[in-house]
Formats: sequence, C-alpha cells, structure tokens
Amino acid sequence: MFRVTLTLCTRGISTRLISSLSGESFLPSNLRLPSNLIRAPKQKAILPTGSDLQVLRRCDDDIPAHLAPVQTWLHSLGSYDSEPLGVVDLHPDVFSVPVRLDILHEVEVWQRNFKRISSASVKSRAEVRGGGRKPWKQKGSGRARHGSIRSPLWKGGGVSHGPRGPTSFYYMLPMKVRVQGLKIALTAKLVQDYLHVIDTLEIPTPDPQYLEELVKHRQWGDSLLIVDVGEDFSPNILQATANLKTINIIPAIGLNIHSMLKHESLVLTLEAVKFLEKKLLWHDSRFTPLYPFKLPYSDMP
Repeated sequence: MFRVTLTLCTRGISTRLISSLSGESFLPSNLRLPSNLIRAPKQKAILPTGSDLQVLRRCDDDIPAHLAPVQTWLHSLGSYDSEPLGVVDLHPDVFSVPVRLDILHEVEVWQRNFKRISSASVKSRAEVRGGGRKPWKQKGSGRARHGSIRSPLWKGGGVSHGPRGPTSFYYMLPMKVRVQGLKIALTAKLVQDYLHVIDTLEIPTPDPQYLEELVKHRQWGDSLLIVDVGEDFSPNILQATANLKTINIIPAIGLNIHSMLKHESLVLTLEAVKFLEKKLLWHDSRFTPLYPFKLPYSDMP
C-alpha cells in the first residue's frame, strides 16, 4: 500500500514538473483564456536619452540647477508608421515629481464628492400621516404602552435619526494639494509610458476606424484621453471621436485627475504641454493669495 501511494505521488510530481517546463498552465481547459483574447504584451518604449534626433521643444521656464529636463518623443497623427519627429523637453517640476499616492487618492475622492448632493430624506414621527389618538388605553389590555401608531417602533411609523436631505458633501482642498495631484498624475502617466506628446491634432481623415487602428498599432492602450488648448478642435478629430466611447477629447483648461485615471493613456499636444507647465508652475511661485479680496488677480498668468 505504501509503495502504491509513493508511486502515485511521484507520478503526480513528475507530471507537474514536465508541464511547468513545457509551459503548460495548471488551469483546466475550461478556465483558460482563448489565445485570441490574450493581448500581446506591450513593448516598452525606448527612452530618447542619447538620441540623434534634435530637441524640437525646450522648457520656457527656468529649470533648477540640480534638476534635468525630462525627455520624451514627439509623435504625429499623420500616419500609422510615422517615425518620431524629434525629442521634447518637459519640465521636471511638472512631469517628474515624487509620486504620492495618498495625495492622488485625496484629490480623486474630493473631485467625486465636492459636487455631490444627496436627496435621501425620510419623515419623522411628526410628519407621518395619522396616529393622532392613543391606539388603546394605558392599562388593562395586557399590551405594551403606546401613545401613537406613528412611533418609530411601529411599522409605517416615522424614522428616528434618518437622513434629512438634500445633503451637500461640499468641501474644498487647498489649491496647492490639487495642483500637486495634477503633477503626480502627469508624472505617473509618463513613468508608466502612458503619456504621449504629439505636434497637432490634424488627422488625414474623419473616419473613426483610422483613429482606432492608429491607437492599436502604436499600443497606446484601451482608452485614450486627448488634450489640446482651446475648444476649436480640428473638424476631423471631432468627427472621428464623436461616437467613440474609448477615445475622448477635452480642452487643457478642463484637465482633471478623474478623467486622467479613467483613461489608460494621455495624449498632449505641444500647446497643451506649454499651457500646463505655465499654469502649474505659477502656483509654485505665486506671492499673492489665490482668492484675494480685490479682483482681478494681479499676477495670474
């Protein structure tokens, strides 16, 4: 009996070892994903450090002496196989800050809650209809003492300590924290190779399929957020993204953490990069309150 048990155990171990060496999974066939549903692994983009391509954009603001600009590729939406046009310098105080997930979470929770208004409301015993007389006499019936059928103890009665909406969940975070959250989100996207810079939003055709195949060919992820300055976007890009649920376009003034985290990749134009650096770096050096008693602002860019 011992020999039979030892033989079965040895046979099971050898089968697992062979299957692991051959690359087979331990999962049964009904739990394995079909090969056509398994996405090809994303290829890590080669950083432009030491590239022969010229730097097409320098940072407008001064970079501290102990820091160096962050470099990334500049792409174009003109065709599928277009090579990078050059290298772009990004300011390290915006695109290379220490990643603080606690700040990122705090700003995300604030953004989802500061406009929230709960309409949940219940009636107290004073607002429920009926129950004006005592249901039965105080003594002699053998039942508990009650003064109204609208007591919270009764079914259909009032609710004690219930919600009395509308209830506002409004609160504000300091502007410095919100600005830092945007910087952290931009840094995280760049580090994860999910931030891409393009020259313009001009595409040769308004066909949505062209944009979908372009994103798939360049492995830009399952969802894409395109950011540009202003609201007068190219007609082709507007028509191409009109009916696409995974590719959205917003102006740079409306860029927020919730939209960035909801999409896998972020695409910025050169004008959007310049706009974001100017606005976010201004908060690091402003010397007046953001909301002074006298308007308009004196040093707001």
